[in-house]
Amino acid sequence: MPTLASDNLLAELGRLAPVTGRLQAAFRDAGHPLYLVGGPVRDAYLGTPAQDLDFTTSARPDEIEAVLRRLGGPIWDMGRAFGTIGTRLGCGDDAWTAEVTTFRADSYNPDSRKPAVAFGDSIEADLRRRDFTVNAMAVNLADGAVVDPYGGRADLQRCLLRTPAPAAESFSDDPLRMLRAARFAARFGFRPTPETVKAMMALGGRLAIVSAERIRDELTKLLLSGRPRVGLDLVVRTGLADYFLPELPALRLEIDEHHRHKDVYEHSLIVVEQAIALEKQRHHDPDLVVRLAALLHDIGKPKTRRFEAAGKVSFHHHDVVGAKLARQRLTTLRYPSEIIDSVANLIALHLRFHGYGDGQWTDSAVRRYVRDAGGELERLHILTRSDCTTRNQAKADRLRRAYEELEWRIDELAGQEELDSIRPDLDGHQIMAVLGLGPGREIGDAYRFLLELRLDQGPLGEEKAAAALRDWWAGRS
Repeated sequence: MPTLASDNLLAELGRLAPVTGRLQAAFRDAGHPLYLVGGPVRDAYLGTPAQDLDFTTSARPDEIEAVLRRLGGPIWDMGRAFGTIGTRLGCGDDAWTAEVTTFRADSYNPDSRKPAVAFGDSIEADLRRRDFTVNAMAVNLADGAVVDPYGGRADLQRCLLRTPAPAAESFSDDPLRMLRAARFAARFGFRPTPETVKAMMALGGRLAIVSAERIRDELTKLLLSGRPRVGLDLVVRTGLADYFLPELPALRLEIDEHHRHKDVYEHSLIVVEQAIALEKQRHHDPDLVVRLAALLHDIGKPKTRRFEAAGKVSFHHHDVVGAKLARQRLTTLRYPSEIIDSVANLIALHLRFHGYGDGQWTDSAVRRYVRDAGGELERLHILTRSDCTTRNQAKADRLRRAYEELEWRIDELAGQEELDSIRPDLDGHQIMAVLGLGPGREIGDAYRFLLELRLDQGPLGEEKAAAALRDWWAGRS
C-alpha cells in the first residue's frame, strides 16, 4: 500500500504556490472560491508532482474567462460547453497549464453521446459526479483545507477504486468511466471494489453511446501505462472488451498449438509484458505501435484454426489474416492511418523469422528481411523476440541465440551495404537507356528484376547490373 503522508500534499502545495497563489487571489477578488481538484490532489498525496493542474469554482464560464484574461496568459475555451476554460501561466520550464471548471453535475441521456451539463454551486455535489473517490478530493486554496466527503484518501491508502455515487449510476451517466477504471488499475495498481466490478459487468452495453475516439484514447492510455496487462485482463473479465475489442476475448477459446499456455489469450498478454520489458532494456520510450502489435499479433488464430491428425491444432496464415483483422479493428477505433499501417505490417511479418530460425541466415535472406520490415525493423525485433514464450528453457535459449545471430548479421551487412535503402544498381532512367525503351510496364518489370538481383547478390555496380539486365531482356524477348 502507498504511504500517503500529509507532508507530501503540503510539499506539493508549496511547490505549486507560485501559480495557485495568483489564481486564488484573482478568483477571491472576483468573489469566488477556487479549489485544486482531482488528479493533482491524488498525485500530490502519492508524492508525484504535476504540471497540468485542474481547478473548480462557483464562477460560470464567462466569469472564469474574465478572471483568467486578467492574468495575461493565453486562453482556450474548447471545453466551454462543459464549463471549462484553460490558460497557461509562466513560460519555459516554469510554465503551468491550468484548467478551471465551474462546479457541475452532468449525466448522459440514455441514447446520447454527449453529457447534459448542469452547473452547480457546491463543491461536495461537484465531487460526487467525479469518476472515482481517489479523484474526488479537493483542496480549498483559501485555507489549504482538504475536502474529501467520499473517503478518497482512505481508498487511495487501500488502493481501491470506488465511485462517489453508486457505481451503476456513475457508469450509466458516463460509461467511459468503466474503461478509466481499467486504466487506473493498470497505472496505479488500484483494485476495483466488488460493486464496481458488478456494475462494469452489467453496463458494458452502455459503451455504445461513447464515441470511438474516446474509447480509443482510453485504450491508448491503458496500453501506454506501466502494467497494461492488469487493465486488459479487467476489461476482458468484465465483458467490456466484447464491445470495443472483441478479438481479444475471442483468443481465450483457442488452444495454443504448442501447449505452452492455457490459451492464446494468456500468451498474448505475456507477449505484451515481454515487449514492454524489451522496450526498457533497449532504452525506448513506451511505444503504442509495439504494444498494439504485441496485443493483436495472434488475433487471426480463431479464424484459421484447423484440427490436424493426431489431435494437433494448426493456425496456418494467421499472420496474414490477423493483419487484416487488426487493420479493420483499429480503423473502427479511429486510429491514425500511420499507426494502423505499422501495426498491420508488424503482424503480417511477425512469423517471418521462424522461417529461418533453424538455419543459417544468408546475405539474401537478411536483405529481404530488412527490406520487408522497412522502417519497422527495430519494432519487429522487439515483437519477434517477445513472441517467444515457451517454458522450455533450452528452446527459448535456442530461439534467443538465433535472433541474436540475425541481428548480428543485419548489423554486419549494414556495415557493408545500405540495407536501410536497398534499391537496384540502376535507376529508371538508366534502365531505359540500357534497353532503349521509353516509360512503360517493361521498365517496371526490369526494375523489379534488378531489385531481386540486388537482394540475392548484393551491390553489383552499374556495369555488371547493365550486363545482367541485357541478358535478362534478351532471354525475355
